[in-house]
Amino acid sequence: MHIQMYSDMVCPWCRIGKKNLKDAILEWSQSPGDGVTVSYHAFLLDPTLPPEGLPFKPLMEKKFGGPDRLAPMLERVTQAGADVGVAFRFDRVTRMPNTVLAHRLTYLVPENRREEWIDAVMTAYFEFGKDIADRDVLLEIAGDLGLEAGDLAGRLAKGEGEAEVNADLQRAQKMGITGVPFFVIDGKYALSGAYPAADLVRAFAKISGSD
Repeated sequence: MHIQMYSDMVCPWCRIGKKNLKDAILEWSQSPGDGVTVSYHAFLLDPTLPPEGLPFKPLMEKKFGGPDRLAPMLERVTQAGADVGVAFRFDRVTRMPNTVLAHRLTYLVPENRREEWIDAVMTAYFEFGKDIADRDVLLEIAGDLGLEAGDLAGRLAKGEGEAEVNADLQRAQKMGITGVPFFVIDGKYALSGAYPAADLVRAFAKISGSD
């Protein structure tokens, strides 16, 4: 079974959905079911963001209708994350970053390190408030993972990763994806949203015919 996950690193529900997917795959792997592989694909929550991003609070307050509406929404997300074991520190987040560079780098790191890379970028943003629109911040994250930051910088400068990200965005548009996380299973079945791990396991069973 192969799962394509469309997500954005600044999407808190994507972080929650990714953790739920990881937990579901772990549970599924303990049953006699088929193995599961995952590939990660780019989506932009806000494709209108400038390359340097924008201040977080003013943008989000405008989107959600003011601070009185934003605060409880962030509290709900923080609690939902805590319920599945991921932390959110929105008090440290000051920027809403453009994530094109981060998505490009996802395609430049070795395929077997991409899950780890995405986790590290999300941790840097949601727990430490790092500006993940900043190339140097992203390269520092890569270096901390033991990846060759200098090589990645050179490849970014050559434009590598652009074609893959653009292809993802075009594919998402053709599929009518308007929100993430979005999962495509075996190229035929679609799930939209941060489903609980138990629901994902039931979906795996149904799709594999083992329910």
